[in-house]
This record gives sequence, C-alpha cells and structure tokens, in this order.
Amino acid sequence: MREEGSGYDSTPFLDTQYAECHVERTGTVWTAVAHIVTGVIGSGVLSLAWSIAQLGWIGGPLTIVFFAAITLLSSFLLSNTYRSPDPELGPHRSSSYLDAVNLHKGEGNSRFCAVFVNVSLYGFGIAYVITAAISMRAIQKSNCSQDNGNEVTCGFGDGYFMLIFGAMQVLLSQIPNFHNIQWLSILAAIMSFAYAFIGMGLSVGQVTENGHAEGSIEGIPTSSGIEKLWLVAQALGDIAFSYPFSVILIEIQDTLKSPPPENVTMKRASTISVIVTTFFYLCCGCFGYAAFGNDTPGNLLTGFALYKKHWLVDFANACIVIHLVGAYQVYSQPLFANVENWLRFKFPDSEFVNRTYSLKLPLLPAFRLNFLRLTFRTAYVASTTGIAMIFPYFNQILGVLAGIIYYPLSIYFPVEMYLSLGNIEAWTAKWVMLRTFSIVGFLVGLFTLVGSIEGIVSAKLS
Repeated sequence: MREEGSGYDSTPFLDTQYAECHVERTGTVWTAVAHIVTGVIGSGVLSLAWSIAQLGWIGGPLTIVFFAAITLLSSFLLSNTYRSPDPELGPHRSSSYLDAVNLHKGEGNSRFCAVFVNVSLYGFGIAYVITAAISMRAIQKSNCSQDNGNEVTCGFGDGYFMLIFGAMQVLLSQIPNFHNIQWLSILAAIMSFAYAFIGMGLSVGQVTENGHAEGSIEGIPTSSGIEKLWLVAQALGDIAFSYPFSVILIEIQDTLKSPPPENVTMKRASTISVIVTTFFYLCCGCFGYAAFGNDTPGNLLTGFALYKKHWLVDFANACIVIHLVGAYQVYSQPLFANVENWLRFKFPDSEFVNRTYSLKLPLLPAFRLNFLRLTFRTAYVASTTGIAMIFPYFNQILGVLAGIIYYPLSIYFPVEMYLSLGNIEAWTAKWVMLRTFSIVGFLVGLFTLVGSIEGIVSAKLS
C-alpha cells in the first residue's frame, strides 16, 4: 500500500476552481438524459397508479401533467444559474446546487439551502432502500408461492433485504465521485425503461383480461371527507416526489462538455427527460388504475404477485433493484462531496481526512483508499438502512420527503437565483408571475407535508 498526498484545496461546498482544473467534462445531452432518467424514474413511478386512484380519472392525469410542467420550468430556471454572470459565457461555474446558491444568493442562503439539499439526498437514499427491499421480497414471495402454494411461510422479511441492499451500497459508495458513475447511470436507466414497460404491459394485459377499465371520476371512496383529504395530500406528495431532479441538476450540468453552452444542452436534456418520464408516468399510472380500480396497490408491481407468468414480474422487480442500486449513488454522491469537501476545508492538515492510499489486491485492479471516505460513507449507508427498517411505509415516506424538499429546492431557490441573475425588477410582469408560481408551490408543498405526516402517524399507530 503506497501513500499519496492529497494536494486537495477545498471550500465548504464543491470547489469550482478545483473541478475546472482536474475534471474532464465529456458529458453530452444523452449522458445527461441517462443521469436524469436514472434519478427520476425510480421508486416514484411505482406509486403513481395508487396516486391516480386517490385523485380519480380527471384529477390524476392532470396532476401528473401539472407537476411535469413545474419540473420543466424549474429546470430551465436552474440551468441558467450554472454560469455567472452570463448563463452561457460567464467565467464562474457552479459545480453543485449549493455552489450556485452561494454564488447568486450569498453564504447565508447557501447554508440554509444546504439543510434541504442534504435532507433530500438523504431521504432519497431511505426511499430507495425501502423500495429495493419491497422488490426483492416480492421476488422471494413469487417464487415461494409458486413452489409451496403459500407465501405466508416464505423466508425472510423486508429488513433482511434492506440489509442486503445496504451491503451493496457500502461497496459502491467507495466510488470516488459523480464523474465516475456514468456507466452505472446508463445501466440503471436501461433497467428503469425495462420495468416501466413491463409494469405498463402487465396493466394493459389485466385491463384486457377484465374486459373493461376500472376506476371512477372521483377516485377511491373513503368513509369521511377528512380521510379523503389526507389521501389526496399523500397522492400529491407521491407525484411530486416522482419528478424533481433539481437537487442533482447542477451536478449533471457540470459533467457536460461545451460547446454548445451547457445550459442549452441541459435544457434540451431536461425537455427530453420530462417528456419521456411523463409518458411513462401517465401510461403506468393510468393503466395501473384501470387494471385494479379501488384495489390499486401502493406499489404497482405488488399487485401482480400471483400473475401466471411470475418470471416476468420477477424480472421487472430485479430491474427495479438494479436501477435503484444506481439511483442511490446518483443521489448520494453529491451529499458525499458536500460533507467531505467541508471536512477537508475544516481539517486541511488531517491525514485521516486528506491522505489517500493506492491499494492493490490480488486479481483486482488497483484502487484509491481514503479513510474518511471509507468510514463516513459506510456510516451514511448504515444510517439510511436503519431508518428505512424503522419506517418502512412506502407511500407515506415519499409524500413526507416531497413535502419537505419540493418547494425550497424545485421552486423557491431556482426562482430566487433566476431573479438575482437577471436583475429582474419588482412588480414587473415576469416578477409577478414568478412570485405567484413560488407562492402556489409553497401551499402545495405544505399541504402534502401535513397529509403525509398524518399518514405515517396513522400507519405507525395501527
């Protein structure tokens, strides 16, 4: 094992100058689409049929299109903040969401934003642990029920599979940074298309077998108006959770080569990604609701547990697990960078923090080992796995995460940074529209947060 000096000069957030000197940007519109699709088509797509079931045939699809439009507008605003002072030619780059807030709104705002950024990245990790475990458990149940005819006697619970997924992430988390996982994003994106197509196809087949579409205009009936209100709030939260990739947009944009200008490429990639994901969301959500009606499950694929072609359902669940292995890293790597760069800034002389070692094991390629990376990232994965085991409530967890992070990261900060970058004067038409957009987003986010917290409390008490 050979010691190497780190030679690392860092700031509390991602160091733009360091990145420009040491990172070769080779990304294209298609690698950006792969990153976005990997981050967006994840656990959220599995909850959309349930969400449409709460909102009904009119409210459900319209809500998906509404959030798609908000996400696209937000991505356009945010992509213009990557360079400053000019969005295309400005000499100052922002290599992370926090870096962009720090540049355009100052250090105080960036520290406030850091709370939401890191909570969101951490929350996505928890959600992916829960979802991957559900899919692994579904594979086990399917095979066991086919062999024994009684899934009640089958093997292990979700906690066991959460531990397996966590062990995989401990190993993958040693990948140094975001620029080293393009291959993982491409593989995960392929998997996401595979299980989205399978889920959609199974739903279409179920509708055909039924001979009619289930569901109604008002959605699943409830015993009281207040119960319906909370379920609608959770449904809005699940749909909101399914879309925003704002927290990783700047990191993705920082991988792009130029020319053309990075914001032009990013807007094109965002448009392609939102159109593709919206198409899949509408198909999976609507056909899923049409297939199951009032019995629509919270996770679409669990509704096909006893499907006669169980191997196909097993394959779809396997695709979900592979996809979430990559998606976990897409959302975790920015948080790793934020924390580790801050520690390097605070402790520049610490060998534990800054020194790396080149390690060569028999039959394996050489890799770089850093003790900070090894300990912090292992502890991080262990904590997300532990929380997922304590609160394994799929739909409610998605709703709470959306309620906490959707407004600040997808609406408030993109709007504020865009206003500052463009020096837009108060009470002009553009200023009024953006402020109205921000206020509506705040009210929707608050509503989903309250409803989803109520859902978790009710689930835990019951």
